[in-house]
Amino acid sequence: MNATSSEQALGRIVLLTTSHRVAPGLLSWPAWQALHAADRVLCSDGAHPQLPYLREAGIRVEETAPTAEELVDACAGGRTVVVVATGEGEPALTDGLARLAGSGRIQMPELELLPASYDLPGARLLDLVQVMDRIRAECPWSSLQTHKGLAKYGIEEAYELVEAIEEGDRDELREELGDVLLQVVFHARIAEEDPDAPFSVDDVAAGIVTKLIHRHPHVFGDETATTPEEVKEHWLRTKAVEKQRTSVTEGIPLGQPGLALAAKLASRVRTAGLEVPLPRAEGVGYELLALAVRAEAEGVDPEAALRAAARAYRDAIKETEGRSRSGGGEAHGQVS
Repeated sequence: MNATSSEQALGRIVLLTTSHRVAPGLLSWPAWQALHAADRVLCSDGAHPQLPYLREAGIRVEETAPTAEELVDACAGGRTVVVVATGEGEPALTDGLARLAGSGRIQMPELELLPASYDLPGARLLDLVQVMDRIRAECPWSSLQTHKGLAKYGIEEAYELVEAIEEGDRDELREELGDVLLQVVFHARIAEEDPDAPFSVDDVAAGIVTKLIHRHPHVFGDETATTPEEVKEHWLRTKAVEKQRTSVTEGIPLGQPGLALAAKLASRVRTAGLEVPLPRAEGVGYELLALAVRAEAEGVDPEAALRAAARAYRDAIKETEGRSRSGGGEAHGQVS
């Protein structure tokens, strides 16, 4: 018997993996080819979401969980056996096959891992929604939370995200983006339970998709924009039509940090082409207002600039403390 016929006699095992985030039945063409050509198709999970669609396509699926030895025996004579993997990926079976192959006691059939469906970008967001749904239902703390109760966490997570961006820490950035995303999904899950005006995370996503498309006519419509300034003009024009505001100050949250608030007001004034003199009065507040307006006019974020200066001040404090300790004393004013 030549090598080719020997390999055929050993048979073939195809481990077919699917994603639970993709609608059942939407399998790749190689997967359907393997299923139709197989001598046997096995699945250990009788409730696997793919089974009704496979049977509808005329594929006979045996609900059984063979051991590694039984699976190798089923391939004798050159037969092909397809195993429709469960969500866990059949670790016990693959570990058993690896042990058999490593023992050197038997000749192994060809083993192929065949992904039958792939996750689309953003598919893990579905997992987040499912996890949040279960936590809301079963966690004693999460099940009692309200929009108002969570508000402070949204502010904290936003600040931590800004800090991660300014520090340039990629791992922190990824983590903080996740924490901010959690706030969105958590609030949307709470909103589903409102007796008068419920909405879901899908409604939230649909709203922002509609807004983005409408405010980017140069991408999704017939408008043309070749510079960032033209993009901003489109954005402001469509936003003005949507909001029908009577003042450029409408929609500016007054609860944001003072420097950011002042810069936002100055930006609205400049964009609208208004000539608004700064209020004249004595005091640090009016001096800071003037500095914030000047920074905005120069393209500087005054809030970020002050934070950068504050971090430099923090480093100077630590350096002074370090010198004091190394000199045998403690820093003046240290809190005990």
